[in-house]
Amino acid sequence: MNHDDLLLWSKRAADWAHEYHATLRDRPVRAPLVPGAVAGQLPRTPPEAAEPMEAIFADFERIALPGMTHWQHPRFFAYFPANAAPASMLAEQLANAIAAQGMIWQTSPAATEIEQVMVDWLRQALDLPPGMVGTIHDSATTATLSAVLTMRERALGWQGNAAGLSGQPRLRLYASAETHSSVDKAARLSGIGQDNLVKIPTDPGLSMRPEALALLIDADRRAGALPAGVILCAGGTSVGAFDRIGDCIAVARAAGVPVHVDAAWAGSAMICPEFRPLWAGIEGADSLVFNPHKWLGAQFDCAVQFVSDPGAQIRTLGLRPAYLATPGEDEITNFNEWTVPLGRRFRALKLWFLIRAYGLDGLRSRIRNHVAWAEQAARDLAALPGVEIVTPPSLSLFTFALSAGCGATEALLARINDDGRLYLTPTRHQGRSVIRVQVGQFDCTAEDVAMIARVVGQLM
Repeated sequence: MNHDDLLLWSKRAADWAHEYHATLRDRPVRAPLVPGAVAGQLPRTPPEAAEPMEAIFADFERIALPGMTHWQHPRFFAYFPANAAPASMLAEQLANAIAAQGMIWQTSPAATEIEQVMVDWLRQALDLPPGMVGTIHDSATTATLSAVLTMRERALGWQGNAAGLSGQPRLRLYASAETHSSVDKAARLSGIGQDNLVKIPTDPGLSMRPEALALLIDADRRAGALPAGVILCAGGTSVGAFDRIGDCIAVARAAGVPVHVDAAWAGSAMICPEFRPLWAGIEGADSLVFNPHKWLGAQFDCAVQFVSDPGAQIRTLGLRPAYLATPGEDEITNFNEWTVPLGRRFRALKLWFLIRAYGLDGLRSRIRNHVAWAEQAARDLAALPGVEIVTPPSLSLFTFALSAGCGATEALLARINDDGRLYLTPTRHQGRSVIRVQVGQFDCTAEDVAMIARVVGQLM
């Protein structure tokens, strides 16, 4: 295949993509879950000779597509969305064609400088303090790991990277049980250890208890351990829990412990001023991550981390060998020094296209609609006999169950997903099996969301 062939097949792919999105509502949302069904259709050995693109494309349609769960389906109400607004898709095509590796400023100055401006556009959209700067990671998992590694180094007086953790004081991290599993992974990968991630008790509203945080930090210090950081939750993955951000930050500040806030999903909603009380006090955070690839429409992957002091993270993660130096530009920004990977994609381009193509007002309207439609869906479900709303809407996320018990709830969820018109996922809340609903697909409509209660009513 050469670039002349690419021109032909790119047009063919664009036509295919247009038809695919136009017909998504007619497709089952979730792929049939038959392990090995796709792999069994692929040859066991690679081809020795080149094959015609016509055959390759036909196999894509015949083999790959039936095995895909359709994340852009307007009735995808599972997990959190991984949205792909058309403007973002176009930007990704251009970024893929350029295929730059923006590991340092000089390898593509536009990639670095557009990223700097886009992060600041988002800072303004979220009404964060002017002093906050940031970078784009692949996912919130990497951003949280970067924050935790920085916490580790600060706590150890910047000696961990050089000397290792052997013989160092026992480090401690603090979070609630509502935080994402990426926090647990960060504790493991940072060398701090799962056993040193302290889960703080929550109040009836599922928010971390600030007084419990204060007591546990003090108890650890008296026991000879070294508190390294607090990770707060703004929109938990399971049921959308929010910690009392300002109160918990005040406790951490008094104890001299830095704070990272995981707002991977809910952070996008904070472009709407009326939702910002949910994370009141956020301006005091040392680090914050949110994923525009979830609710704002940016193509996966795109996670933005804001930091109040980039120097601390650069000191932790930065490494500039001679072959990555830019002569005469010692103070230039090289974003690979802000995160774990050296290689960097041109992720900022899709944010530039996205924000300009829809405007903040257009993006706010979508989020407000999703929240309103989710609230109506919860009311419609509550009106069905035998259905209980277990956790009320937190923005556009809520859970429900059948009063007949966990077995009946789990069986209902299986029927819903096998039916194909919706895709919902399970979670557990206070020991109980519940069905989780999250409204956020970029192109869903009020009618799509209204189908949740209709399908549930038909399948009960």
